[in-house]
Formats: sequence, structure tokens, C-alpha cells
Amino acid sequence: MRVLMLGWEFPPFIAGGLGVACYGLTKALDKQGHQVIFVLPKPVDRRHASHVRLLSPDVLRARAAAGAMSGGAMGGEVAGDEILDDEGQPLTGFQHATFRGVPASFSSPYPGGAPADFVRLSGAGAGFAGFGAAAGAVLEGSESIPELSSHSGGGAAAPPSGVLGVGAGHGYGMDLIGDSERYARLVVALTRREQFDVIHAHDWLTYPAGIALAHVTGKPLVVHVHSTEFDRSGNNVNQRVYDIERAGMHAADRVVAVSQMTKSICVRRYGVRPDKVDVVYNGVEREAIQPAAGAKIESTDKLVLFLGRITMQKGPEYFIAAAKRVLEKVPNAKFVLAGSGDMALRMIELAAGMGIGHRVLFTGFLRGKDVDRVYRMADCYVMPSVSEPFGIAALEAISHDVPVILSKTSGASEVLSHVLKVDFWDIDEMANKIVAVLKHPPLSQTLREHGSIEVHRLTWDGAAGKCVETYDAALAGRNGAR
Repeated sequence: MRVLMLGWEFPPFIAGGLGVACYGLTKALDKQGHQVIFVLPKPVDRRHASHVRLLSPDVLRARAAAGAMSGGAMGGEVAGDEILDDEGQPLTGFQHATFRGVPASFSSPYPGGAPADFVRLSGAGAGFAGFGAAAGAVLEGSESIPELSSHSGGGAAAPPSGVLGVGAGHGYGMDLIGDSERYARLVVALTRREQFDVIHAHDWLTYPAGIALAHVTGKPLVVHVHSTEFDRSGNNVNQRVYDIERAGMHAADRVVAVSQMTKSICVRRYGVRPDKVDVVYNGVEREAIQPAAGAKIESTDKLVLFLGRITMQKGPEYFIAAAKRVLEKVPNAKFVLAGSGDMALRMIELAAGMGIGHRVLFTGFLRGKDVDRVYRMADCYVMPSVSEPFGIAALEAISHDVPVILSKTSGASEVLSHVLKVDFWDIDEMANKIVAVLKHPPLSQTLREHGSIEVHRLTWDGAAGKCVETYDAALAGRNGAR
């Protein structure tokens, strides 16, 4: 099977939770003999080896330069520092997006700012059919790129790509709608010479690209739902993001959800047929994250860890409220919030206002060995998410022999038995469970031993095998429709 995979994150270049999932899945697919091409929206440092073939804007630049030297057109032209498609439209320049804390602009082909004159996309439904046609024009090298109209049928050009406020995608960057459009144009230009059997698009930022590519190639599209706008923003959804998510799910031949909870949201909130959605739980790569033998940090403190984005979705305020109660019974406890997000400053102020600021530590965004080190320090890991489609961090904590307390509103709670589960809003019960883990070594040891055994069932090899079954179903459905 030859898989063209579309994703916004991929370690070691961008190391968010979604990137970890993409990396683990692609590595397992490669091990099983499947060929994977992964398209990233930002230039890649080629000194980093990878098990997949990576395509990115720097590849397009090399093609364009080669074409200029040979007197031909190979994937675009170079105008100054810009990479242009056949119509003179810039194909790079994700100036406004910040990828899990790493600004794209630091390696952008042109730091002066992205040109405003991009093909515009106004939102939902039928507008995406126009987007497929626009991408088709890029692929075929036609003389004009159609303007995309509103799905309301009015035909008016969309306003400039919107700025997303706190909630919808907050923490990535500003002009995400525009960046998803530019990524779609980039994908079509980059993959025009590639051979593949199926398109696998991860999360909403890549759905326009998946739709466009499926339109111009006729290949089946699988969209992978790692989270939805309802997870990120509650009921205060950004309509344009919701419209993109809905269009992607309905345009896809098959939908992959990371949990039964996420599948139910796809069905209830987005109107996707239940038989179209396959649940594929995330895995964990144990070999890569095992602590060194005998590694131990001596401390009289009991460390309780929160690791993730400090946003509404992750429930950091409930973690801090529970910390206040825990400290009444375990005064030598310390609470570590590892991550960044739009609520970080508010959480610092909240802890200070409760009088526990000296017992609550904020590390900021962590990556690589720092993540491993904070897990090794932890006596307990808490995931109090308001809405968590899966929660890979819970698996990573167990793999580091850390007892886990997690929210019942998480996908991981569906498959993990040897953890303590709590309603995210019940801070008294959350505090009681943290105290029990910290003060009762037999409980802590039981969670460690049985959790370690349980997590062996959740592997990326298993997830990859289920994704291959989804690819086969998508191909069969596409072939049957012919």
C-alpha cells in the first residue's frame, strides 16, 4: 500500500501530540511494508533521517530552481524569494501559523509577510467543491484559478482569511484558515508526480488539501479525527472551522476516530453515518521512551504532573483547584504544569490567588529529553481534560511507570482499566485520588504494575493494522462505485 499522508506536525521537526501520533503510525506502517509519503507545511532540515519520505516547501523550491536551470517548468517558478504556482500564486509562506509553539516564520522562504492575494475559501459545504476545481486548475496548469464562492450560493468572494480567537485552534497561530488553503495548494503542487493509492489527512487543517487532492486524482480519502472543534471550544465553536471539519468528514470515503467518544461526536454533531467511521485507538512506542536503568531523581517532594496544552479543553483550572485540597493533606506535594497555552497566565494568577503559587511550577513547552525527565520525576500523572478525544500522554505516563488519574471524558478511559478515573469537574474526588496515590504505596505500585502490562496492548503496530483495513475499505468502496 502506498499512502500519501497529510499532517501539520511530524517529529523531530514539530513535536506536538498530533505529531507524535503521526510519527508512531507512519513508523508502524513502514515496518509493515507500506510506503508512506508525508507532506509538511514548513521546510525540513534534511539532516534529520526519517522512516518516511517527506515533502515540504523546500522540495518545491529545489524543483523550481532545477526547472529554471533547465529552461523548463518543474513544479513552479521562483520570483525573488517566493515559490509560485503556474498562475503566479505563492505556494509557501505560512507566516501566521505557529505549530505547537514553533513559529513557521523562522524558516519561511520570505520573512517579510505572506502576500494577501491567495485564493479565498469562505467556509462550508459546496464551497469545497470549488476548492477541488481550483486545485485541479493548479494541477493541470490552466490559465485561471476559479474564485471560491460562499456556500450560501451568493457567489461573493470570501473575506480575507479569518483570525481565529481564543478557543478555536488557539495556540497554533492567527491566520489558520488561510494557512489551510495555502497548504492545500502546496500539496497539489508537490504531489503532481507522486504515485499513491490512498490519501490520509490528519485533522481539520489538512482536510481542504485532502479534498482537493482526492478531487484531482480520484484517489480515496481517509480523514483522521484526532479532535473536533467541540473538544477545543465546547459549544462556542468557530463556525468556519466547524464547516471545514464537516466538509472533510463528508467528502471522505472513510473516517478514522481516535475513540468511541470521538466517533459519537462525528455522528451526532457532524451528521456522519456511523458505518462510515472506524475507531482506531492511539498507541505508544515503549522502546523509545523507557527511562535509563536505575534513573532516579532524589527528592522529598511528591510530584503531581499535568502535561499538555494549558487550554480550556485540558481542564488546568480543575487541576489547580484539586492541588489546593491535596496540599491540605500532603503538604510536601508539588504540582508541575508542563506545557503552554492561552490559559497559562490565568493559571499562574489562579495558583497565586489561592496561596499555593510556591507549590505550583510552570515549565512552559517541553520536548524530547525534558519530557522524559519530567515523567521520571512524577509520582502521579493527572489528565483532567474537559474533552479529550484520546490522550496519548496517559499512555506515555504509564510507559514511564507513573500512576495515572484521568478524566472520564477521555478516549483513553475507554481502553485503560488500571488507572483511576474521575469526573473532571469533581475536584474533591480528584484530590482524594491524588492523595491516595501519594500516601498509599501499595495502590501506587499496583497501578504501575498492572498499567504497564495493560499498555502493551496499545501499540502503533495495532493502530497501523486497523488503518490499513480502513484503506482497503476506502479503496473497495471507491472501486465499487465505479
